[in-house]
Amino acid sequence: MGYVVLHIEKAAGTDAAMSGHVERRITPANVITTLTYLNEELVEFPKGVTNRTEAIRHRLDNAGLERKIGKNQVRALRVMLSGSPEDMKRIRQAGQLDAWAKDSCGWLQKTFGKENVVSAVLHLDEKTPHIHATVVPIVRGERRKAKLEREKNAQSGKRTYRTKKDRPRLCADDVMAREKLKEYQTTYAEAMAKYGLQRGIEGLEAKHISTQQYYREVFVRKNEIVEQIEAMIGQKETLTVDIAALQARQRIAQTDCNTIDEQRQKKQEELAEAETELAQTRREIKTDKLKGVAVDATTKAVERIGALFHDPKPARYEKQIADLQEEIADKDKCIGQLQQEIKTMQAGHGKEVADLKQEAQQVVKALMRVDDLCPYVKGLLKWENYCKNVGLDKEGTRALFTMQPYRYTGELHSIRYNHTFKANDVVLQLKPDEDGPGGFRFTINGKDDDVWFKQQRKEFYQKIGINIEPRQNKGNKYSVGN
Repeated sequence: MGYVVLHIEKAAGTDAAMSGHVERRITPANVITTLTYLNEELVEFPKGVTNRTEAIRHRLDNAGLERKIGKNQVRALRVMLSGSPEDMKRIRQAGQLDAWAKDSCGWLQKTFGKENVVSAVLHLDEKTPHIHATVVPIVRGERRKAKLEREKNAQSGKRTYRTKKDRPRLCADDVMAREKLKEYQTTYAEAMAKYGLQRGIEGLEAKHISTQQYYREVFVRKNEIVEQIEAMIGQKETLTVDIAALQARQRIAQTDCNTIDEQRQKKQEELAEAETELAQTRREIKTDKLKGVAVDATTKAVERIGALFHDPKPARYEKQIADLQEEIADKDKCIGQLQQEIKTMQAGHGKEVADLKQEAQQVVKALMRVDDLCPYVKGLLKWENYCKNVGLDKEGTRALFTMQPYRYTGELHSIRYNHTFKANDVVLQLKPDEDGPGGFRFTINGKDDDVWFKQQRKEFYQKIGINIEPRQNKGNKYSVGN
């Protein structure tokens, strides 16, 4: 029996980046684009509303809110509904996916209010079916904090004031109170029990972290893995060079061994020739010849035999052969040791290659998860080269990617004007912008970088007496000051 998957988090502003993901205007790498047509809108938009962003605004405008919405107030909640991958596959194969989606959407509307569920999209173009829903956190009744304060005052005897309790108000904190989050997990699991899904174990120490923090950690881990892979590739190249050197030594040793074999063969041939000559002499002694001839032959044979046995050449050859054989044995032993070293290094090399492949697979999976859950991270990677061209080092780029203001003193280079300007205690920041390159824009002191560079260029030319403001006539574009 599998588990339900229910994740709720607060969105920033109108949550335009998530709208791009949900509506597939931004396509993650793990999406099967040929199946995107199967995705289904489960909630019908009001008349005149065409997308998720407009639906959030429409609900806020028509909810009857009396207070002005604060700049940093949460306007929408992201809700993701699914189940264990194996169980969602089983539900799909059993033909129950439409019923599961309908019941999930019904639970959303019953729990948060039908009008507050402004969008719900069933994604079928990824490995595991899931629903991305959007809830505008409009509630009624007394504020949770005010209720706690009133109960506290009642216990202490302090005077309390009556307030209107049934007016609509925007309050994400009340919707996402700790006890309510637990209740959501329980009631959703009860609604999904008919599909063989159950609630996760309550009381586990596992905690959710923000999406931004999660992908920041994934991005840092990715860089660490890339550095590890580069180091391992360097080790692999070093091992390859070492193995090549050992193989060269093996070839030299083998060549020496072949030379020794040739010398030993030559000495053996010389010894065989001497033995043949001795046998020939013996045959001559046994030949039935005249006595005189026999005597002469015997005398000659004795002389030849004596000369043969007193000649130190065979003994010298045998000693040289023994020395060569000993040298060959040493070379064979050396070759054996080299071969064993090569086998050991090749085994270690094979393991490192396997580890590299596994690390690479983990990197690919991590990147797929990054593109799946936060597609704008891919947009951040496009800004890496830009930051490098502007003149920022790795530390500065890493600080920018946290989306926080970054104070900088040094030099900044404009690619457009091909000029480097001095920057003294400026504030750099990378801000989300769906109309910007990769979904972001680069600001300097709160202004677009191009505006800042243009102002610095103007001030530079003014210092050297050149006015770069366009003239009214059609003459030269620039003029030199008096």
